[in-house]
Amino acid sequence: MNQTIQELYERKSVRAYEERPIEPEKKEMVIQAAIQAPSAGNMTLYSIIDVTDQKLKDTLAVTCDNQPFIAKAPMVLVFCADYRKWYDLFLQHEEEVRKPGMGDFMLASCDALIAAQNAVVAASALGIGSCYIGDILERYETHRELLHLPKYVVPAAMVVFGYPTKQQQEREKPVRLPEAAVVSENTYRQMNAAEYASVLSDRQGKTEEEFDRWLRAFCKRKWNSDFSAEMSRSVEVMMKAWAE
Repeated sequence: MNQTIQELYERKSVRAYEERPIEPEKKEMVIQAAIQAPSAGNMTLYSIIDVTDQKLKDTLAVTCDNQPFIAKAPMVLVFCADYRKWYDLFLQHEEEVRKPGMGDFMLASCDALIAAQNAVVAASALGIGSCYIGDILERYETHRELLHLPKYVVPAAMVVFGYPTKQQQEREKPVRLPEAAVVSENTYRQMNAAEYASVLSDRQGKTEEEFDRWLRAFCKRKWNSDFSAEMSRSVEVMMKAWAE
């Protein structure tokens, strides 16, 4: 199999790391790979914050839903959607400049996420594990202050990196959904609840009763949870601050 395709198939989230730093040259390769990502109009509508201060890592481990492994990660990168740089430049050279809108918010967020995924794939090719931290979307007011984010700059993703422990290397990758449950042709095909439940139960390998218990617990843990509600609140504040 093509090596890049194999890396994509085998890559999994890594949350435990060996106690050794990532070599500077490899770190630079990962960052440069991120910068090589495609972006809307080649504008690079994002900025990357390289978190090297241990106290800041410790704080982010707490603010991002109390996950201690964040503080232990040798490399922590925050990918921010960033329209500040272009907006300031436009104001210097054009008399009438509209304020960045929600379309710009979405476009810049996409740019940041594409760059983050480039970094993740590059790290994997170098034997470095990684894990996305969606909790950076929570507690917007706190993270805005911690990272000194001006208007039109918002955190879109945080990724932590490190060499995986032997246990993490040997841990089986969670099974992904089958193509039929993800891909439709030309138009969207809506799956009813029973059909989707059948796909998920096949993946989970559970009886109907076991699947029902699993789904209820999963809903409670991932959907009807404090962190999920906080994320929605935080992103609403983030979007409102951008649009004002």
